[in-house]
Amino acid sequence: MTHTTTDQPPPKQASGAVVPVLAFAGIVVAVMQTLLVPVIKDLPQLLSTAPSNATWVLTSTLLSGAVATPIMGRLGDLYGKRRMLVLSLAIMVVGALISAFTSQLLLMIVGRTLQGFAMGAIPLGIGLMRDMLPREKLGSAMALMSSSIGVGGGLALPAAALVAQHTNWHALFYGAAGLGVLAILLTLLTVPESPMRAEGSFDLVGALGLSAGLVLLLLPITKGSDWGWSSGTTLGLFGASVVVLVLWGLFELRSAAPLVDLRTTARPAVLFTNLASIMVGVAFYVVSLVLPQLLQLPKATGYGLGQSMVVAGLCVAPLGLTMMFTAPVYARLSARYGPKTTLILGLLIIAIGYGGGLGLMDAAWQTIVTSVVLGAGIGLAYSSLPALIVGAVPASETGAANGLNTLMRSIGTSVSSAVVGMVLANTAKNVGGLAIPTMHGFRVSFLIATAAVAVGLLLALFLPKANRPAPQQHTQLRASSEEDEVLERAEEVLRGFRGRVLDATGVPVARAKVTLIDRRGRQAGTTVSGSDGTYALAVPERGAYVLAAKASGHGPRASSATHSGEELAVDLDLSLPGEVVNA
Repeated sequence: MTHTTTDQPPPKQASGAVVPVLAFAGIVVAVMQTLLVPVIKDLPQLLSTAPSNATWVLTSTLLSGAVATPIMGRLGDLYGKRRMLVLSLAIMVVGALISAFTSQLLLMIVGRTLQGFAMGAIPLGIGLMRDMLPREKLGSAMALMSSSIGVGGGLALPAAALVAQHTNWHALFYGAAGLGVLAILLTLLTVPESPMRAEGSFDLVGALGLSAGLVLLLLPITKGSDWGWSSGTTLGLFGASVVVLVLWGLFELRSAAPLVDLRTTARPAVLFTNLASIMVGVAFYVVSLVLPQLLQLPKATGYGLGQSMVVAGLCVAPLGLTMMFTAPVYARLSARYGPKTTLILGLLIIAIGYGGGLGLMDAAWQTIVTSVVLGAGIGLAYSSLPALIVGAVPASETGAANGLNTLMRSIGTSVSSAVVGMVLANTAKNVGGLAIPTMHGFRVSFLIATAAVAVGLLLALFLPKANRPAPQQHTQLRASSEEDEVLERAEEVLRGFRGRVLDATGVPVARAKVTLIDRRGRQAGTTVSGSDGTYALAVPERGAYVLAAKASGHGPRASSATHSGEELAVDLDLSLPGEVVNA
């Protein structure tokens, strides 16, 4: 069982700069994903290596990012989300500087691997927002943080193209390092540490098992086109990944403090959200792969738009800008209709964008229209995902759960890259010894994205509806701008154990640790009493429990209580120092 958090009030009020600073950190992290897109075709020459080796510069970042997201999320739950956010950004800065100073393949791969670890900053930022912000600001804030993945990627394309076209390509990494340092400084100055902590220790075996399973899964996905999808290496790695992930899952189910609580992950609200996230990831990456190539192909092909690298980046930039401006729109829609409806609406807009995009490939302005429509849909979809996750998991698991959700999106983009790359390669035509993508390949790629969106819509329809509170009960808990799932979590606390911790003379005891123990002797929750001695603990299920309290300078006390599903008051009286306590 995963333990609940130590529920304490924040040490200080979060400033108005928290949301833009965390969103900026997310954008900086996302920049790393598209930093080298403008120079992909030149990497073999720049690194003096074969094309198959040069692809590791991109693959290494993808793999390390996939591994880092759930691990850093769990570490944030245990030891502090801001602390792990700063650590993620610091590792990224070190990696960027390594890449900036080298043109050697091996060192470049090491640097890019370190840069990928920054992907853990996205779920950590969402977790910090949940812990600190009032609910009327939480919806739009999480939407902006979630969309920062696309915003950073979209804005980085024209900026990186401009830098690569007019300066040495290493300047890309110097710029990324500078942005990372700025994000660290702003975070330290404006973002307070979250007081929320999960109980337990870090699951090192679970982290190693998940890392191995993800590498074995994503490696053949990203390299399958080069190795051959039916080759022994590809099939062997896929088979090994299944074995490792199954064994890892069995271990996690038996662990007292797992890296990922699979029982929580199996809840319909979490499961279908994560599966839909894969489909959104597939749809997002297709446009990033297709439109820049279409725009830069020469007009002599008969369908290429003949634009420069910088102009192509500017035409795709509205994708990220629209995602950023969609965040406040999402907050209003979600407050009224819920994140499930908003996710479905976003997926429908994506489907319209790709459907219309099939006939909008004849001019640069048409690609801008496609980018705007897709940006609106992807922005709504991405914004809905953290709200659905946050509403379905305890606060102690926010970092790990959002880390897993970010991982699902990464898997979607990996699958998209592999499938679209294979389609474009198989439909390319040979011109002067060069493989040129065809319009047929571009349109098939758009159809694949549309199919992924259709699957995502089907999954979204299976998401459970939010349980709205009855009008006559808990009217003060009605959502003003936050999702019903979050409010339902708050109501669970009201239906748990509440009371005060007192000493033998009846004086309230502050900062006493209160532990909830179930009938099997397992810890089911823990909290710390407030300054007035009050505490509140949610119960995972009805039944018999023991409430134990202890504090410095007092003897411990325990009390048995049976919970029937309604609020139950239990006061805990601690003994004074030296007092004889009868068993």
